[in-house]
Amino acid sequence: MSKTFCRSLARKKVMSNDGMLIGTIKNIIVDLNTGQVADLLVKPDETFKTDGYRTDGDKMLVPFESVKDIKDYVVVDRYLLKR
Repeated sequence: MSKTFCRSLARKKVMSNDGMLIGTIKNIIVDLNTGQVADLLVKPDETFKTDGYRTDGDKMLVPFESVKDIKDYVVVDRYLLKR
């Protein structure tokens, strides 16, 4: 995956690799020791059920390791989200 500026992630839609709309990026969580993105903080779409996924209040934590591609949408592997 090529390098991407954080500001280009603002308000991007997150979609699973099987075409399901997950939600919209609201923020990112960075490991300050390594400088790497750890998680994306996503506001889930009203049609996406968050049961079984990591959440923080009304937001969902998407591990950055589940991100497969960043273009018009952030594409994630939905099965890696449950880690």
